[in-house]
Amino acid sequence: MKHRAGSAQPLRLTVVSAGLSVPSSTRLLADRLTEAVRQRLDGDREVEVTVVELRDVAVDIANNLVTGFPSRSLTAAVDAVTGADGLIAVTPVFSASYSGLFKSFFDVMDNGSLTGTPVLAAATGGTARHSLALEHALRPLFAFLRTVVVPTTVYAASEDWGGSGDALTDTLPNRIARAAGELVDLMRLRADGAGRHREEPVVPFEQQLTALRPE
Repeated sequence: MKHRAGSAQPLRLTVVSAGLSVPSSTRLLADRLTEAVRQRLDGDREVEVTVVELRDVAVDIANNLVTGFPSRSLTAAVDAVTGADGLIAVTPVFSASYSGLFKSFFDVMDNGSLTGTPVLAAATGGTARHSLALEHALRPLFAFLRTVVVPTTVYAASEDWGGSGDALTDTLPNRIARAAGELVDLMRLRADGAGRHREEPVVPFEQQLTALRPE
């Protein structure tokens, strides 16, 4: 069932980009995925988007790993991720895996703080040969964090951006749209399910036992 804008609480989407350059293909992919989520909602549900650029808090992450004390900027970034109804996480692939900055950011998260959070995992790289990093590196990372990773991960190699006109290889827009749809469905289930759970009264165990006894 669709929700009209204003009839329900806005969905909170946090986008984590681990790109190091400005501009970066990692941020470009993150923006494409974010826009696809907006299009999927198509005005029937508001979405509040927060973008976390890890390069802006790189020093704060390193200091926190050494001292154990997060800065205000890092605390705000962590709060944006842990308080989200859904997460888009995009990293460049270095040495066949996620970047060190990307991993370090999720290392500072409290254990269990992301439990149940829907995640769209994505990555960029120079060649399609590194696309399996999403399955052997990112998906296990987010499984360990007890998130719910959408079935479709999105990898963008350098050749994916130009487009060659080949229907068999020009699949990036289709993958983006499919992954965005999967994320939106999970975000709605999480947000609406949490709302229903809050509205249901908790029946004391003794009262439940009383109801089961024969009169």
